[in-house]
Amino acid sequence: MSAHTVVMTSLDASARPLGRAIGCWTAALCMGLFSVSSLPALAQPAGNSCGELRNGFGPYDYRTDRDKLPIVEGAHFTPEVEALIRGNSGYIGGDLDYTLRAFPNHHRALISMMRLAERAKSPQAPAAKYTVECYFDRAVRFKPDDTIARMLFATYLHKIGREAEANQQVDRAVAVAGDNAFTHHNAGLMYLDLKNYDKALREAHVAYGLGFPRATLRDALKAAGKWAEPPADPASAPEATPASAAPAASQAQ
Repeated sequence: MSAHTVVMTSLDASARPLGRAIGCWTAALCMGLFSVSSLPALAQPAGNSCGELRNGFGPYDYRTDRDKLPIVEGAHFTPEVEALIRGNSGYIGGDLDYTLRAFPNHHRALISMMRLAERAKSPQAPAAKYTVECYFDRAVRFKPDDTIARMLFATYLHKIGREAEANQQVDRAVAVAGDNAFTHHNAGLMYLDLKNYDKALREAHVAYGLGFPRATLRDALKAAGKWAEPPADPASAPEATPASAAPAASQAQ
């Protein structure tokens, strides 16, 4: 994705619910996301080809089941595993696979799996049970309302040239975004990368209307020549008061 790509919240630094904090992921995580170059494409998974979600431990929601994270991360998602330096219990891909079977929507592990496959120049990372696409499929199948998982899935689909499906994932994230300005802003950035300018502008208007503080999306739209101020809301226009209307009435007589 381009340099103005998704500004995301550091969910791992806090146990706050998704969307309650606006910030940026750690530098290492952002670098990991930005570094994914074009990956080999693979056919869309069908049926249960990506496996059942039930697991010996979990599956747990990465956003809310924070008390279970240390058990998995301490053994299988160490800093060295996340950085793709070395495995902790075996191969890196095996540790990431264990993490993503216990927490299918583990955002950072999804990014690491994507990077590991990219490094291997393969749709499936070494020692991983499934393809990268399958891990994303499992994440959004497990928690369809996880907007970050969907945005990461859209990033991956965009990288392998499947723009229509990437747009669909962003659409689904927007559909459950509610009044989360952070999600609308990131959706706008993703739409912009997909050259879906009308939707990018719409999401910018929504995000800034909800008080999103960063000008990243607005500046990017301006640079692309696609920015426009939101239309004036007739309901917000001041109404004439009886006092101001009286002189006009007297002049008409």
